[in-house]
Amino acid sequence: MSTALKSYIGKQVQLEITGNTIFLGILIDVGLDILVLFDGKQYLYVPMLHLHSIKQYTEEKIKSADIEDSIFNESEVISYRKMLQHAKGRFVEIYVTGNKSIHGYITSVLNDYFVFYSPVYKTMCISLHHLKWLTPYNHELTPYMLNNEELPVKPSSIPLSRTFEEQLKKVEGELVVFDLGDNPYKIGVVKSIANNIVELITANGDEMFWKLMHIKTMHLP
Repeated sequence: MSTALKSYIGKQVQLEITGNTIFLGILIDVGLDILVLFDGKQYLYVPMLHLHSIKQYTEEKIKSADIEDSIFNESEVISYRKMLQHAKGRFVEIYVTGNKSIHGYITSVLNDYFVFYSPVYKTMCISLHHLKWLTPYNHELTPYMLNNEELPVKPSSIPLSRTFEEQLKKVEGELVVFDLGDNPYKIGVVKSIANNIVELITANGDEMFWKLMHIKTMHLP
């Protein structure tokens, strides 16, 4: 699929991704498992995993002269994992779940998840399977215009496991928030994790069982 998509590089396209989200812009690059779109103001890095459709779009003209440098070198073969590694420590906006994006920076990239620091949610673990898109900030900007004292760029001090499941096992017995708390039954104490199932004790004492593969984010309140 990526070979066919390369014929659209430099052209205006319309993308539809998971969540019925539509993006319009100039297709800048197509990698092994990611594509790069410029919408006239910023870059969007979109994992192929969430691409539903793409077509050429000519109704509105986006000036390619406005394109700034991307986070990749021109000669570099791009990929999803490389994109995350290049973005480490740089302020970005990401979209994972719900109706809101998250602002902050990536601190670590592991086997099937990455660690993200948000001034709102603090340290988060985010599944690689559920990142819909990432947009780097302009170099002069920081989330919410916070200064360095209010938003220090420092790696997480929590011990990290190689996989998302192993990392969640470290918080057994603790109060956690899954998927930004978009569902009250995704906030609770982790009782156990086994066979890709998370058992959660909710605020009213109910036991809830969640399939691990559908958990997008985890943070401690």
